[in-house]
Amino acid sequence: MNVAYLYPWDVVGDPSAPGRLADLGVRTVALAASYHSTRAATPYHPAHRVLDVSYPALYLPVRPSSWSRLVPATPTWTPADAYLQARDALKAAGLQVHAWTVLTHNSHLGATHPDLVVRNAFGDPYPYALCPAHEDVIEYCERLVREILEVAEPDGLILEACGPMGFGHQSIHEKTSGADWTSTDSDLLSLCFCTSCAPRYPEPTRATVRAAIDRTSPSNATTPKPTSHTPADTSSFNGPATPEEALGQLADEVRAVRVALSTTLRQRLIAAARSTAADVPITLHANPDPWATGAFAPLPSGEPDADVLVANCWGDPATDATRLARLKELATPGQRVGAYVLALPPRPADPEVLADQLRTYAKAGASEFHLYHAGLASPPRLAALARALRLHT
Repeated sequence: MNVAYLYPWDVVGDPSAPGRLADLGVRTVALAASYHSTRAATPYHPAHRVLDVSYPALYLPVRPSSWSRLVPATPTWTPADAYLQARDALKAAGLQVHAWTVLTHNSHLGATHPDLVVRNAFGDPYPYALCPAHEDVIEYCERLVREILEVAEPDGLILEACGPMGFGHQSIHEKTSGADWTSTDSDLLSLCFCTSCAPRYPEPTRATVRAAIDRTSPSNATTPKPTSHTPADTSSFNGPATPEEALGQLADEVRAVRVALSTTLRQRLIAAARSTAADVPITLHANPDPWATGAFAPLPSGEPDADVLVANCWGDPATDATRLARLKELATPGQRVGAYVLALPPRPADPEVLADQLRTYAKAGASEFHLYHAGLASPPRLAALARALRLHT
């Protein structure tokens, strides 16, 4: 089974959209039911070419009685029931519609509830990142899942950001690259020290993380480093190669705390989904790396209660294949593994290249392809993707 990802506004107001999706060669559409802010191209829509989605929203009517402290926002750039309108149009074309559900990635709720967001070891908040260590956040995610299943009645449920978001984020005018932080630094800056998370770690964890980021020793982690007008020796900024090296004997306990956050959220959401719509298949965007944060939450031990595990395949195909193979090893018999395939830049609009990548992912264990993104891809890119699917088949 292949799945094309789509926004509701790609369909609402464009009567040609369902046929275009059917012609792509997929049977299923992952339609965003809740999504974060973005600025999206709409190359096919008869009414516009660019849509400014200025805040995260739920694309179903917001029923006040369904919510508690955290209440999702209603969009102004598309109808409040845009998901339902798009769903009906797609199903009329013979397509299945799965509810693409973004969970803890929500800058609107983070900005209005700063006590519930991820905070790094320096106390800096990440307003886009709701921390699932807080019961209010877990409860919101449970209510979101139930509401989508009850109101949207999807053919499947896709859970994204089913765990804590981290440092990496495509913010407006992002200005962090010049700090020369490594991937390990990003992992360390993704550790949350909010009021709920901090007490769960061993006592020296915060000082150890701060020292690793600043390339100091834990004893003087809060002391500013002397400045100099002479060029710095950048070799001293390489830092530890892995989070384990940075944290030393603390690593096992810190890692266990991090994984437990995602595990608790995931298991409660799956239970909520099963109690609401027992037969609806559940897909998880997952990463076997226990230090992972973001849209693909850590899943180092697998999840037998999900139907599909999907790994991100937007990077180097060989590295992506290794991640897929590990996810395949974690899968239970009968559990499917999917590859989240990028059809946008920097991938070329070349069907031969794309087909070769699909073969690589299939060889690594992917039995289905999740195609990003059928609304953002230009006509040549969409044609190349359709051709690649046929070549692979």
